[in-house]
Amino acid sequence: MTTHRYSQWDGSQDIFEPSAEDLMDAISDSLTLDGDVLRALESLFRLGMQGRFGQRLLGLQDLLEQLRAARRQTLERYDLSSILDEIRDRLDQVIKTEREGINRRLEQAEATGDQDLVKVVQDLAARNCSFLENLPREIAAAIKELASYEFIDAEARRQFEELMDMLKSRVMDSYFRDIRHDLEGLTPEELGKLRDMVQNLNRMLRERMAGLEPDFEGFMQRFGHYFGAERPQSLDELVQMLQRRMAQMQSLLDSLAPEQRQALEDLVESLLQDEGLRQEIEELAANLERLFPMGELRAHYPFSGEEPLSLAEALRLMEELQGMDELERQLKGSRFAPKPGQIDAQKVRHFLGEEAYRSLEQLRRITDVLEEAGYIGRKSGRWELTPRGIRKIGEKALREIFSYLKRGRFGRHPVAASGMGGDQADETKKYEFGDPFHLHIERTLMSSLRREGPGSPLKVKPEDFEVYQVEYLTQCSTVLMLDLSWSMPVRGNFFAAKKVALALDSLIRAQFPRDNLYIVGFSDYAREIKKEMLPHINWNEFVYGTNMHHGFMLSRQLLSRHKGGSRQIIMVTDGEPTAHLEQGHAYFDYPPSPRTLQLTLSEAKRCAKEGIVINIFMLDRDPYIMEFVDLLTKVSGGRAFYTSRENLGQYVVVDYLSHRKRRITS
Repeated sequence: MTTHRYSQWDGSQDIFEPSAEDLMDAISDSLTLDGDVLRALESLFRLGMQGRFGQRLLGLQDLLEQLRAARRQTLERYDLSSILDEIRDRLDQVIKTEREGINRRLEQAEATGDQDLVKVVQDLAARNCSFLENLPREIAAAIKELASYEFIDAEARRQFEELMDMLKSRVMDSYFRDIRHDLEGLTPEELGKLRDMVQNLNRMLRERMAGLEPDFEGFMQRFGHYFGAERPQSLDELVQMLQRRMAQMQSLLDSLAPEQRQALEDLVESLLQDEGLRQEIEELAANLERLFPMGELRAHYPFSGEEPLSLAEALRLMEELQGMDELERQLKGSRFAPKPGQIDAQKVRHFLGEEAYRSLEQLRRITDVLEEAGYIGRKSGRWELTPRGIRKIGEKALREIFSYLKRGRFGRHPVAASGMGGDQADETKKYEFGDPFHLHIERTLMSSLRREGPGSPLKVKPEDFEVYQVEYLTQCSTVLMLDLSWSMPVRGNFFAAKKVALALDSLIRAQFPRDNLYIVGFSDYAREIKKEMLPHINWNEFVYGTNMHHGFMLSRQLLSRHKGGSRQIIMVTDGEPTAHLEQGHAYFDYPPSPRTLQLTLSEAKRCAKEGIVINIFMLDRDPYIMEFVDLLTKVSGGRAFYTSRENLGQYVVVDYLSHRKRRITS
């Protein structure tokens, strides 16, 4: 027995996993236009797709827009000018605590009654209070002065040392992540070890710039603990990691107002009181810039919000913003090539959330899904449509073309002669006088029941009769002549014409496998287009001419292979003939020369003599063109349809079916 379990909606259950059929439907228009699988996939990666039930597969453009919105919200939230406020507040607290300690010391001395002691403490208090009164207001200068000050109060000394450790940790953290514990309470011995590490790192970078191969493994064995959990695996990785961390401090400086920037730079310099260490770090920054220039890593961020930030929060925020920038570069770099594997999926999840992450995972699987379904395959290193894929986009074009038609409508298009057999169709219709009386019993009785209501006996009337529709079939050989001249895409007609060719091919393959369909493209010359190449056909960009003469000639030769059944040419064009074939060469002239018109009409007459009907679907209503088309239909015994690219598919397919079968309706 099948059981079902239901749980509360948490947003994770709706995972849109498009099937191969969904994906083919999504890229079919792009494939119809130029048959380029790579370009169609690029479009799908870039734009995403909509599911049949409203689900959305986000594309790279969607992810890019979401990322930019997230960064904009961050910049509109925070106020970067506040990063030194915490330091100023803590420094003021140190001074306040020291003043209170001085006053307590005075009170304690006076309580002893020892005037000599009181005099000593008063002199010390006066000197220290004067020092505190004259401290510079600038944070860096004040810290530098307090570093050599002899505190009276032990708590004030502890607070100042704690502040210094925190500042050193924040500043050095922008160079060497996760060494905070090594910097807090830094002893001269520990300072020497840090200086030794930077010195060895600089020597290794100089060797790399000299073309040598440094001992990276030996360096990491000695100093790897300075780089925490993100321990690099190569010198190049180490260089890039350090440069990214330095870029965070540089971006913070670049994003500050000039006076705040100067204050922070002074603060950093005051913290690096060891001359040797400061020189080594300056050399490190220069070496890193030579090996791996900051470039886009160094960015100015225009903050405009009101929420304050501490220095530590600002540095973390720089890391977040630079992570967003890096993800943006990955998304932009992948927009024009289906390579979502180059995108950091965890960054997508971190910055954009679970839906974006899942969409990226689905994008990564698109080519696998299509390949496993047999719709695309690799050939000479490129993705190409398989025969099954070609049939699939033809079926999609056919569905779109037929979607406007009501069931049974094809019966309005008679043919001159029927074929050898009459087949009973699955569809039914209300009986009309003259119909073969192939009665559908169940539907007839249900019609009576709906009319009369429950009860017996049922009273059946003529209006209750439903009969099977009957098809009389005739074999048909068709040439679809497609105008590939430059005017077709310029006027927006080429896509519709190509979709018709795909739909006709799909229709014949699926429903009329004994029929024959040829595709002839014509511009300056005419040529046959094999069915497997149909998705790849394109207009001729660099030639002029609409050579109907050669097109009719080639079509007649193709149809001469078939003597039985009906034969027809369906020509889709948007202009008059401007070229003809003479002695094997195309001659172009515009406006059309009398010679071109004469040879085109003569070839149309030959088609008519051989029983080939020419039907013209004209996408232009210029009076001169209409006059020529009318003349062409007269000499060929065919028909002309003046239509638009929106209705072209409907007209062409309906006309094909009118030559292929009819339904008996009266």
